Amino acid sequence: MTWTATATDSNAGPLTFQFNVTPPGGTLIMVKDFNVGTLSGGAWTAQPFVWVPTGIEGTYNLQVVIKDFVSSQTATKSISFHVTAIASSGPVDEKTSNPLVALFSAPSWAAGSLMRVNFQEQSGSGPHILTNWVNCHPSNTMTFEIAGMYANTAYNMHSQTQTGSNITNGPTLSFTTGALPRSVPSPKFTVVTAGKDTSNPVILHNMIELLGAASYPDVATGLKGRIIWYYYANDATYGDVLTRPLQGGGFLTLQYDVAWNPSVTQEQFLRQTDLAGNVVRETNIGVLQQELLAKGAVDGGPCTAIARPAPIGSACIGSFHHDAIQTLPNGWTAAFVDVEKIFSPGTQGDTSGFPVDIIGDMIVVLDNNWQVQWYWDAFDAAGGGNGYAELPVSSTAIFADTCGASTAGCPPILLLGNNIAPLAHDWLHANSLYYWPAPQDGNTTGSDFVWSSRHQDWVFKVDYKDGAGTGNILWRMGSNHTASGLTGDFSFVNSYNDPWPWFSHQHDVGIESGGAGPMTIFDNGNTRVSNPPLGLGTGCAPYDCNSRGMAIMFNESATQVTPVVSFDLGGYSEAMGSAELLADGDYFFENPIVFGNLNNAAYSLEINPTPPAPQVGPADVLTDISSPEHYRGWQMPSLYAPPVT
Repeated sequence: MTWTATATDSNAGPLTFQFNVTPPGGTLIMVKDFNVGTLSGGAWTAQPFVWVPTGIEGTYNLQVVIKDFVSSQTATKSISFHVTAIASSGPVDEKTSNPLVALFSAPSWAAGSLMRVNFQEQSGSGPHILTNWVNCHPSNTMTFEIAGMYANTAYNMHSQTQTGSNITNGPTLSFTTGALPRSVPSPKFTVVTAGKDTSNPVILHNMIELLGAASYPDVATGLKGRIIWYYYANDATYGDVLTRPLQGGGFLTLQYDVAWNPSVTQEQFLRQTDLAGNVVRETNIGVLQQELLAKGAVDGGPCTAIARPAPIGSACIGSFHHDAIQTLPNGWTAAFVDVEKIFSPGTQGDTSGFPVDIIGDMIVVLDNNWQVQWYWDAFDAAGGGNGYAELPVSSTAIFADTCGASTAGCPPILLLGNNIAPLAHDWLHANSLYYWPAPQDGNTTGSDFVWSSRHQDWVFKVDYKDGAGTGNILWRMGSNHTASGLTGDFSFVNSYNDPWPWFSHQHDVGIESGGAGPMTIFDNGNTRVSNPPLGLGTGCAPYDCNSRGMAIMFNESATQVTPVVSFDLGGYSEAMGSAELLADGDYFFENPIVFGNLNNAAYSLEINPTPPAPQVGPADVLTDISSPEHYRGWQMPSLYAPPVT
């Protein structure tokens, strides 16, 4: 259902609209946060609010809040809407807007029981796939989105209810999936090495095309490369950044769309979406700027509020980028946003003679209604950023990376112009965020963030302590910086005498086994592969010239890093990439954009870690699926049980 709202205002506006939903017997949930409407004929009209109720039946309260952020005036309108159950005496299944996803609904069992759905191809040739267990909630029915099915294929599905140790199967229903829509471009997958991992038969692919012309949907495939699910953001130019699949189904994405600043669309939205592609909730950069200002964030406001040319010391945030996670306690969410800040001429060696635009990063923590509760700003000295010895702004990017107004791989650059250095300096380029739950080494009172800085070749730990931390950087891990003279806080136990043991320009850093280790890393290897004096250059052996899949153990007290594996992935990917330890002890790496291939192909690799450890060099590849370039990939038992990192 699509809802609209209109409002008038005697002030200049603009008016913004927030949509909230209160489920039967529940509490208010923010679904679509404040976004600017459009003005026509003296009336402001909200952007459409599309609501697809797939929860329980009953009477919902839908609320729109209209706010003028200039005058702080608000108005509210609420209506009731009754949703009727589709299942009464027995289970039913229905189509959704996604032809590969079904809606299964069944009467609930007694409180204290659990229910899930078991589905399989009617031919019996495929495995039984299980959704997650869900608590029964009588007298309301139980509803599941069923995903992970091939196109144009008949399936059987039934509920399974657990009461104590007893599991009871419900009646079997049949469902036939539809065809992949012709309007959705379909990526092609080629099996190089056929995998047989029955415990992890699903690979989820985020098909970002940095160098290609097509914009593919996010897809999941089996180990034979056949598509079993897709999500298409319907942006023919850029697609979406799928940052994390979520437990129980669904995912977080960063998406292009119009928010408060109509001249900017790049990654303006953070959205949580269900398996059928429905938006569960969303926020945007415009309202985030207002919330950060209310929290006292000196660098968090809108770029449109800054005079031109931008004065030294002025700063603003422009977009989400690279990562958002939902593994914090109570279901809270954390995400990266970029920060632009103007510094004095000559900063970071700039020779233009003008003030310099430096791009940094901010970590923003959102509660269950996606309102800002905590932030960390790399430029804020009070929060452990600029001026703190671990991360001074003088620590220029390894390759002195820069961004123009529309440079690929950069956020929107909004403060450039006359009397500002012509290119912004891409200082940190954060690209992965990990929430490290306590206990840690010497820390049992709270949990911290670990994040990866591609342009510094470092991984950092930030003192978060579940919102009570100082924001200080507690350590930096990686190789020493030749230009600045800064050193990492850890030594590397180079037990295999690698000429370049450290990672560089790395992606997807996470700590496996619930934070117990090891740390997995996709080592792109840009610095290692570069010409001397930075790297090994064109004379390096094949292993040293390829990207690597790494896992390390580290001891915070002894400040030592010990290698576990360092696999040669068979090709060099300058950007992007994924790393994951599977529950069965194998590793999954996404080698995402291998140069030297005409199509810059990506390779999804499952690797067997054969003893003795550490294992280095060529890998024992169990699964190898070639496809167009990726941002990330994940291997998992099903779409309901993704990795938690």
